[in-house]
Amino acid sequence: MAAGKVTFNGRLRVLLALAGIAGAVIALRLADIQLLRHDRYLQLAERNRTQVLYQTAPRGRIFTADGKAVAANAPSFDLYYLSAGPKEEDYLRRLAADFAPHLGVTQEDVLDKLQQGVKSGKAVALAENLSPKTAMALKELQLYYPGLYLIEENKRIYPYGIFASHLIGYLGSMEGDEWKNRDQSLDYRLDAKIGKNGLEKKFEKELKGRDGGVFLEVDYRGRVRSVIEDRRWRPGGDIYLTLNFDVQRAAEEGLKNSITGRGAAVALDPRTGAVLALATAPAFDPGMFVPYSDEPQPKSKRISEYNLATQGVYPPASTFKVITAIAAIEQGGFDPEKEVYCPGYYDAGSRVFKCWSVHKHDNFFDGMADSCDVYFYTLAAQTGSAAIEKTQRMFQFGQPTGIDLPGEKAGNLYGPTKRARNRSYWFIGDTLNLSIGQGELLVTPIKMAQFAAALASRGKIWRPYYLDRVVSNQTGKVLQQGKSEVLGTVDIRPSTWDLIYKALKHTVDDGTARRVKIAGLDVYGKTGTAQNPHGDDHGWFMAFAGRPGEEPSLAVAVFVEYGKGGAGAAGPIAREMIKAYFGIEDKPARRPVSAQQAVLENADPAALVSDMQKLQAALQRPDGEHT
Repeated sequence: MAAGKVTFNGRLRVLLALAGIAGAVIALRLADIQLLRHDRYLQLAERNRTQVLYQTAPRGRIFTADGKAVAANAPSFDLYYLSAGPKEEDYLRRLAADFAPHLGVTQEDVLDKLQQGVKSGKAVALAENLSPKTAMALKELQLYYPGLYLIEENKRIYPYGIFASHLIGYLGSMEGDEWKNRDQSLDYRLDAKIGKNGLEKKFEKELKGRDGGVFLEVDYRGRVRSVIEDRRWRPGGDIYLTLNFDVQRAAEEGLKNSITGRGAAVALDPRTGAVLALATAPAFDPGMFVPYSDEPQPKSKRISEYNLATQGVYPPASTFKVITAIAAIEQGGFDPEKEVYCPGYYDAGSRVFKCWSVHKHDNFFDGMADSCDVYFYTLAAQTGSAAIEKTQRMFQFGQPTGIDLPGEKAGNLYGPTKRARNRSYWFIGDTLNLSIGQGELLVTPIKMAQFAAALASRGKIWRPYYLDRVVSNQTGKVLQQGKSEVLGTVDIRPSTWDLIYKALKHTVDDGTARRVKIAGLDVYGKTGTAQNPHGDDHGWFMAFAGRPGEEPSLAVAVFVEYGKGGAGAAGPIAREMIKAYFGIEDKPARRPVSAQQAVLENADPAALVSDMQKLQAALQRPDGEHT
C-alpha cells in the first residue's frame, strides 16, 4: 500500500507540474496578446470584420496661366450589391432585369455577378465608372431594391479636348512592370489609372491624391452587417502652367486648319523663357482613354506620342538668313546700303545656284524683306563659312533648348569645323547652302522659338519652362516652383542688333512677312521655305512682337509640314497667335453703303436739318408745284 501511495503522489505532482507549466504558457500567451502585441492583433481583428469599398481620389487639376482648368475631374459611380440584402432567386432576377439596360450589359451578366455575391457573402461590383446620368436613374431604382450601394468616385476629364495634349499627356491602366515598380508611398489599387505620358506621367506623385473608401462591417463568414465609416478622399496637388490659353488655342486652330493639318507652333516670353504655347498637330483627345463605361467607347485608342515641337528636326531655311546677316555685320566693313544684283541665280563657278525670283537690285534691308537667296549667297561668300558657324554656336544651334520634356532632339549644327572633324571636305556650295539654312543644318520648332526669343531680348538665350507652380490642395502651400534660367548670352554690338531689328521690321511691313503686319504693334519676322526631297516644301515663320515703345514680350515659331511656303502656310498662324496674346480682334467688315447713306453719315447734323427745312418749305409753295 505504501508503495502504491508513493506512486500515486508522484504522478499527482507530475500532473500538477504539467498543469502549472501549461498555465504559465497560457498566461504568457495571454500577456503577449493582451499587452505586448495588443495593437497588432486588434488591427487583425478589425480587418477580419471589415470590408472596404475604395473610392478613387480626385487627381490634381492642371491650369493655364490665365486660370483655365485644362485637366480636371468629374464624378463617376460604382454600383455594388451587398450580400446582406435579400437573396431570393426571384428578387435577384427582377433586380437584374431592371438594372441591366442601364448598365449596358445583359441580364445574365448582372444575375451572374449577383449570384457570385450571394455565394461569397461579400460585396460585389455590378458596374464601375458610370456616368452621373446613369447614376441618377439607378438611384431611383435603388429605392425599390435593398442591398444595392452606389459609391461616388472620380474620373479624369479634359474640358478642352485636344488642348496641349502632347504636353499634358493622358492616363492608362497600371501594367505589370509599373505595378512592381510603383511608389510604395502611394496607395495604388490593382485597377488604378496612372499617368502614361506628358505631365500626367511626370507629375504622377504630385497629382495622385489619397483614396478614400466605405468601410463595411461583416460577420465571421464575410457577410455585410452595416456601414462603419465613409472615409473621404484627399485630392492631389494642382499644377499651374505658364501656357496662355488664347495663344495655345490660336496655335492649335491654325495648325488644324492649315494646308496639311501637320506641324508645330511654339510661343515664348522673351523676357523670361516661359512657354506661352506648345502645340503639335495632329493632336489627340486625352479623354478617349478615360470614358464612362456606359457610354460609347472609342473605336481606336491609337495615337502618335511624337511631339513634333520638340522632336521634329528640319532645315530652318530662310529664317537662318538672320544668322548669316549677323555674322557678316559683326565681321566688319558691312554696308547695309550696298546693293547686290539678283538675276535669279548665282554662278558659283562649278555650279549655278538659283534664287526663287528675280529681285534685280537689293540692299540689305530689301534682301531680307524679299528673302533674296542671291543676296545672301553673295554675303556668305564674302563673310566665310567659319564666321557663320561661329554665330550658329553663339545662338546654341545644334544643342537642345533644355526644356524639361523627354526626348527633345538637339538638331544638327552645320559648318566647316564639324565637317573637318569628320575628315571630310568643305566646298563653296556648302557655304552657299548654309547661308540660306539648307544642307545638313537641322533645328526643331522649339529651337527656332528660342532663337526668336534670343533676338527679341537682344542676346539672352533662355531655357524654356512651362511649370509655374505646384500647389497643395490641403494647405495651399507651393510644393514646387518654376523658374527662369539664362543658358547663355550672345555678345554682339548694339548697332548690329539695330540693323537686324530694322531689317526684320521691314520684312513684316513691306516684305514676304507682310501678312503678319498688325496695326498697333511692332512685329519683326522672317519667313522660310525648307526644301524637302520627299514631297512638298515645308513652311516656317519666326517672329517677335511688342507694343510700340516697349520691349518685345512675345516670340513665336511656326512650322507647317509640307506647307509649300512659310508666308502662306505658317505666317497666318503666327499672326493669330500674336493677336491672341495682345488681345487684338479683327473689326467686322462694314457692309457697302449707298451714296445717299454716305452723304448722310458724313454731313454736318445742323446743316442737314437746315437743308431739310428748306426742302419742306419748297414742297409746300402756294402754286402747288413740286421741285
